[in-house]
Amino acid sequence: MEIQSIKNRFGIIGNAPALNHAISIAERVAGTNLTVLITGESGVGKEVFSHIIHQLGTRKHNPFIAVNCGAIPEGTIDSELFGHEKGSFTGASDARKGYFETVSGGTIFLDEVGELPLGTQARLLRVLETGEYIKVGSSKVQKTDVRVITATNVNLQEAVRNGRFREDLYYRLSTVPIFIPALRERGEDIYLLFRKFSTDFSEKNKIPTVKLAEDAKKLILGYSWPGNVRQLKNVAEQVSILAVDQNVTADELAKIVPDITDNRLPALAEARYESGGGSSFTEREILYKLIFDVKKDLNDLKQFVFDITKHQVQVVPGFQHTPSTLLERQQESPVILSGTPQSQPIVLEKGNFDKHETVDESLSLADMERDLILKALKKYKNRRKNAAADLGISERTLYRKIKEYDIDA
Repeated sequence: MEIQSIKNRFGIIGNAPALNHAISIAERVAGTNLTVLITGESGVGKEVFSHIIHQLGTRKHNPFIAVNCGAIPEGTIDSELFGHEKGSFTGASDARKGYFETVSGGTIFLDEVGELPLGTQARLLRVLETGEYIKVGSSKVQKTDVRVITATNVNLQEAVRNGRFREDLYYRLSTVPIFIPALRERGEDIYLLFRKFSTDFSEKNKIPTVKLAEDAKKLILGYSWPGNVRQLKNVAEQVSILAVDQNVTADELAKIVPDITDNRLPALAEARYESGGGSSFTEREILYKLIFDVKKDLNDLKQFVFDITKHQVQVVPGFQHTPSTLLERQQESPVILSGTPQSQPIVLEKGNFDKHETVDESLSLADMERDLILKALKKYKNRRKNAAADLGISERTLYRKIKEYDIDA
């Protein structure tokens, strides 16, 4: 079956090479019973690909069900997927069939599979390996014949490294991986999709179809679309309703959707979903890096101030000075620097800058809290009530902190 025919059948708009590649993989794997892992950002249309695989496969006349694993509470996910016996837990007044029983012979699509609890992951692995499962509260092993298609918008390799996802299950799920590109990576597809959504909305609501002026077209092509196709559809419908003129300019588009003017700036993000993707930065790592960078800059500044207070300095006009450049020039020869026009010229004698002291300030919250308590007690001459009020805590809490930090007060 040709790719264009598949697009027409399932309503897929676009000609991006990465999109066509994903469709071709889905077509080739559809006739097998292999497990498929569909990856990509939220809103790129992963569920559409699960329908392609099911409808083009040998199970197309059998049941299909899509399950959002992230929307089911952790305490009931096992019951939803595998069923339960009467009285197996509080509220289980009747026996219940799970999805793996009701959809036997068909296809189950597990969206957001990365949100499954570790215990449920073990149960799912057994189903994939042997086709067997046990209902909650039962000891009887049951068989099922279900094709499993999964999808996620998180990096499962990173989740495996962090202990949030089973490594054996990851390799079992990713027998055939399909990566869906983000909308911002699809170029002219963005404009084609906008036209499709706005036309469909106009026909449905019997209103004139809007068109984008050239500057407005450039604006939507340059936007990052964090919500992907889902966000673009919402924007197309907003513009169709709120636009004053049928020919929408960039200015009018920006008034309707203010975020559209945001440029496509580089950002720290999780590793790409393609196999072999690199590592990613966590928020904690970024924060630590910022703290250490600031700390280093403060040490450099302190050293610079310390050195110029020990020696007399005159600053040269038009020269860009940093602590490092000043130290280098001072070591070579006496440096003539200049201050303001009103300042008296002074000459910096060559000194020994090989030895310097790095001043490290404690970043401990406990040390900072202790210092604040000491300052407050000193300010109010050990009157705890006044010190507590100034610190914004209760007198009882202050007393506990004094005992905790062994403060003599």
